[in-house]
Amino acid sequence: MRLSNPVLTPWLLPITLIASGCSSFLREGTADLAGIGGAALASQVTDNAAVATGIGLGVRSAALAGLQYAQRKVHGEQQDMIARIAGNLEPGAVATWQVTHQIPIEENERGRVTVSRIISGRNLLCKEIVFSIDSTADQQPHSAFYVAIICRDANQWKWASAEPATERWGALQ
Repeated sequence: MRLSNPVLTPWLLPITLIASGCSSFLREGTADLAGIGGAALASQVTDNAAVATGIGLGVRSAALAGLQYAQRKVHGEQQDMIARIAGNLEPGAVATWQVTHQIPIEENERGRVTVSRIISGRNLLCKEIVFSIDSTADQQPHSAFYVAIICRDANQWKWASAEPATERWGALQ
């Protein structure tokens, strides 16, 4: 297949990187490719090196912001899914969770979740949960555990703590 559309061609490699699922490679690759693509575009618009550099850096920044937005959306959806499952649990009960990403910017993951305690007050119902990320490394099962707080918001359970996001998801939501 031959692509002759110059607007689509620069996006083929980033799309391929997205499909790879390697987060750090994806982040750096997206930034670098956007910078190169922006510089190439800028060279078509101007001969001024400072203006071309500015355009290239602007395109690079926009691409990184777009990637970070997509990652926040994926993390938020995963957190909401774990919260929905944990919201139906009584303390001590354990359930499994699994996420399959439609856009593979992150690896598909699975794990377990349990409610360790209920935190409540007037018009407030929250649960402290412990969840795992289960994987296999060198044919040996491995689990990483995290603690979070979820709270009932009208008819749904929502993620209420930012702390797991710093270690687990790399940045505050």
